[in-house]
Amino acid sequence: MSITAPSTAPASEEAKLHDLVAALTVEQKTRLVTGASFWTIAAEPDAGLRTVVMSDGPAGVRGQRWDERDPSLNIPTPIALAATWDEAAVADIAALLAADARRQGVHVLLAPAINLHRSPAGGRNFEYFSEDPVLTGLLTVSFVKSIQSYGVAATLKHFVGNDSETDRFVVDAQIDERTLREVYLAPFEEGVAAGAWAVMAAYNLVNGQPMTEHPMLNAVLRDEWQFDGIVVSDWYAVRSVVESGSAGLDLAMPGPESPWSRNAALTNAVYRGDVAESELDEKVLRILRLASRVGQIDGAAPSREVVDLAAAPAILRRVAADGMTLLHNTGPKGTSTPILPLDTARIGSIAIVGPAATPGRTLGGGSATVYPEYLISPLEGIREAVDTEVDVHHARGLRFGTRHPLAEWSEFRADDDNPGLGIRFLRSDGSVAGEETRRNALFKWLGAFQPGVERAEIATIEVGGRFVPSETGPYLIGCSGMGEFKVLIDGMERLATTLALPDSTDPIEGLIRPPQGMVAVDLVAGQETEVIISHRVDHSALTSKVEVNVAPPSATEDAEIDKAVQLAAESDIAIVVVGTDAEIETESMDRASLSLPGRQDELVRRVAAVNPRTIVVINAGAPVLTPWAADVAAVLVSWFPGQEFGNSLADVLLGQREPGGRLPLSWPASWGEHQPSTLPVEGALHYSEGLLVGYRDPARQPETQFPFGFGLGYTSWDVVDGPTIVRASGGGWYVSMVVRNTGTRAGKYVAQVYASAPESAVERPARWLAGVRAVEVPAAGHARITISIPERRLQHWDAEKQAFILEDTSFRLSVATDAWDEGITVHVS
Repeated sequence: MSITAPSTAPASEEAKLHDLVAALTVEQKTRLVTGASFWTIAAEPDAGLRTVVMSDGPAGVRGQRWDERDPSLNIPTPIALAATWDEAAVADIAALLAADARRQGVHVLLAPAINLHRSPAGGRNFEYFSEDPVLTGLLTVSFVKSIQSYGVAATLKHFVGNDSETDRFVVDAQIDERTLREVYLAPFEEGVAAGAWAVMAAYNLVNGQPMTEHPMLNAVLRDEWQFDGIVVSDWYAVRSVVESGSAGLDLAMPGPESPWSRNAALTNAVYRGDVAESELDEKVLRILRLASRVGQIDGAAPSREVVDLAAAPAILRRVAADGMTLLHNTGPKGTSTPILPLDTARIGSIAIVGPAATPGRTLGGGSATVYPEYLISPLEGIREAVDTEVDVHHARGLRFGTRHPLAEWSEFRADDDNPGLGIRFLRSDGSVAGEETRRNALFKWLGAFQPGVERAEIATIEVGGRFVPSETGPYLIGCSGMGEFKVLIDGMERLATTLALPDSTDPIEGLIRPPQGMVAVDLVAGQETEVIISHRVDHSALTSKVEVNVAPPSATEDAEIDKAVQLAAESDIAIVVVGTDAEIETESMDRASLSLPGRQDELVRRVAAVNPRTIVVINAGAPVLTPWAADVAAVLVSWFPGQEFGNSLADVLLGQREPGGRLPLSWPASWGEHQPSTLPVEGALHYSEGLLVGYRDPARQPETQFPFGFGLGYTSWDVVDGPTIVRASGGGWYVSMVVRNTGTRAGKYVAQVYASAPESAVERPARWLAGVRAVEVPAAGHARITISIPERRLQHWDAEKQAFILEDTSFRLSVATDAWDEGITVHVS
């Protein structure tokens, strides 16, 4: 096939890349199109190509090590970014990611993740922006342009239809053509138009064909959208040789072994003519083009200017606060004065309770997990903010989740007597190949265990040290992982087990939520006990993981809840921090329920019953049911807000910053019959709701508690001029208005423009988002807001004409504050 997608690179650079491809042998070219390792594209000296490093990235740049020794910035997760409704905030975060990527030697970030929140039960919703294609598209464009301006490639993922996790490797997403075009492909089209340098092909099938070999890779991405970047497979998503090798996929990941490289399968297919050599040339050309863009080809260099990472804490703190979403703020029952922001001059004591009060959850589970240098918990942030003005008391109340917790590394001493856990890598004869002390209790190895210690020579890993218990009583001590483990306590083998997942389980669970083995041990406070976890290395697996788990003696849950309720009753203000964790919201699994896990609803109700000034903070990456919302004084959603969590939360609660968030998805009141299912039927997931995703479906309104776009602030507003509409010279329209902040505090106004076509002959939603603009306005100030409405936002896909067209009908544009607000309407002429 000839090159159909002209590059945006200068002609001279393109000619050079073509010459480099022409000089390579088939064997050299096929070596380049499978990863050299789990995270890298191979170097090729004959092409001047240096190693290109990729990394996961939706919640931070994970890097190649993926542990505490090389910490990463932990940014607000994408749903928290989307809650800002602010393209500039997303650009600021993308700039930080670029700087952190460059610091870690990462050239390609596997972000942004731009699938949609088709269902509130989607296990990975925290990793995606929103339920709306327009909002997602706008934020995608901002992210791509920002990060790539610093020479780091953005990767649009997961193309396409990977909107839930159940059976994600094999599920067939059945999506009609118009819905696919107008809803699910739309953010990808925006990202490609913004100049994205990479797209990731998803695991799933769409309408019967795997995405790694789907015709859309060429017909839509290449030919129609003129995409000139690489298409990389999701990890282990390639299932074929000839079909995927001919379909527009450029890079099979991970390596060094894939279906393409195994037994030289792709090389042989090229020699047989089953895959055209010109197709292989296209793949290599695009890989070299990517390498040139990120500065990994001789003579090419990315932009050397990056933001100063010293500014990161302030930016992370501001953006996290701007995404926090206030859903309810009426104050105690029977009053009309909002409780937030808190006035510390009128408060003597605050009780902070709940399972997420410390340390709090900053990200969801799965490949997006990173290890930040620090994490500010809600308890720490609030205590620091009120200083000595207010007495702050804490009780956990309960734990959520069923897993035994990670050990506290600081309670261990390694052989060198330093705090932490010691690791020894042992050969089959028992000799030590390497050792180290780590300040962690969770260890993952992808490839080599440490420099000079290759997997092939290691038979056993030993992890442990001298544990110094802080309490006297019955502890549970053990491990998590996959394979053969032993637990030795003071030299005695107390457990020998093989830990395994059920056969039908998504294999990523072996990294995210591995099975656990525990033993009961009676310990005395302050008395050292040697704990060793021994793990036999499975050389057939690409990764190894060992977690050390310690569950201390604990009071009954009833007693813990009673303690928290008593503390709340004795305090002026009660702040209950509830939420979810990586066991509930994670890659590889959708949510079975939207209820808060465990007895958290009971905790909220009991605290509210004894303290009418109860504020609930929801620390979750997606909606949870809030049956108690009317019984508390305020409800604030923090999302998974990144490492500055506690500081951002304190800023919002105490009024240093307004909660700037608006809901990027509808917040359900119940799990009703109109919520789309994430459970396939006979291998297929039917997107039967079509265009009516989220707020677009009127049947879901009775099941919705807070609408898409909703969020309260700390000030009040008037529209003092407009809105007016004018035709843009290049097509589309501009909607303009002037708003005035009528309150005494600075605030954020999010103007949302919804379109409707009441006389349309084409099936449409009753209304749909067509544009948005967020502005901050000082107290008593005013601002003119101009919102661009491209013509595409009013067009529909015509399957017969295979094109987007603008129907000859009347359209209305309503400027509103959320999807249920009627707003002020103007007519398109």
